[in-house]
Amino acid sequence: MVRLNRAQQQERNRARVLAAAREEFSEHGFRGTGIDRIAARAELTRGAVYSNFPGKRALYFAALAQSAEQAPPGKVDATTAERALGDFARSWVSHLPIGGDERVGADLMAEITADARVSAVFARLTMLESVLLGAALEHLDPGGRRVQVARSVLTTLHGAGQLAAAAPGFTDPFTVIRACEHLAGLDLEDTWPLPHIAHVPPARATDEPWRAPTGFDLLTREPVTVDTGVVVVLGPHRLEAVEEALRVAPEGVPITLVPVTDDPGELLPLVRLVVAELRGHLSRSFPLHAWTRTRIVLEPTVAAAAGVVDPVEDTESALLVEAGRIVARAEDRGAGHAVAAFAVDTVRTGGAAEG
Repeated sequence: MVRLNRAQQQERNRARVLAAAREEFSEHGFRGTGIDRIAARAELTRGAVYSNFPGKRALYFAALAQSAEQAPPGKVDATTAERALGDFARSWVSHLPIGGDERVGADLMAEITADARVSAVFARLTMLESVLLGAALEHLDPGGRRVQVARSVLTTLHGAGQLAAAAPGFTDPFTVIRACEHLAGLDLEDTWPLPHIAHVPPARATDEPWRAPTGFDLLTREPVTVDTGVVVVLGPHRLEAVEEALRVAPEGVPITLVPVTDDPGELLPLVRLVVAELRGHLSRSFPLHAWTRTRIVLEPTVAAAAGVVDPVEDTESALLVEAGRIVARAEDRGAGHAVAAFAVDTVRTGGAAEG
């Protein structure tokens, strides 16, 4: 019998805890499940559960994230914006408890709203969703910013979800799908740039070594090496700011979003969950190239390589990597925009931009 080292044993225990938690939450819901029951089912001690997860809510988010990540993606070749939003909504409502049936995620929104800090982070994650969905819409229907349309779609779908849980039988999924299809043609006078962009200071030129860290892209579900492009490290209250880099960086320049937080045990599983669910819906409604320009990685080694080791809620730091060197940096509000603009200058001049 092969003897496991400490790290392997911890990883195996974590997997057992997650498997037990998924079964318990599925059978008894969040409120009906206790840590002692999970520990007993996993054949581990209560302490072993807490050594892997800071609390029941963190374990709940992690269990839901794992389930969402394991769902098979869809495949779409080509489509229109209207059809894409209809398919996006169809994927979304297919997971709603339309008839009032209890599911493992039935208590999710209640747990999010129960804690003001978690709720604030979820709001920013939903704004990030709207940026990625809006960008996908713009690929299919160029001509303007579509983030406000995406926000309207998400508002409609989240509202339908809340009613499906609170008033079983009221929500008509086909009406919700048709409503989202019609939102594709809505003109909400969405404009870019946002007002603060005009006041963002330029990135500073630098020349530092960059040992390309590896990570795992939550959108493509594939390992990536962060060896070039714009790297944006954002705290949980600034996640939507990745749009500022996405809109400016030249085509072909990779954009890597690295979410960071001072509470990784609870908040990063929530990030994983939201991104995994969004990925599932996008994969069933939009062609791959429309929604995967931005890479999302959670590995702390990537943030640390960028110089962010003690993140806070409003952390915003960005850098531009070229040929194994960091050639530009920026911090604070607008950092992603500043570095992406530096990349534009680099492409225009055919080399390093002036500092």
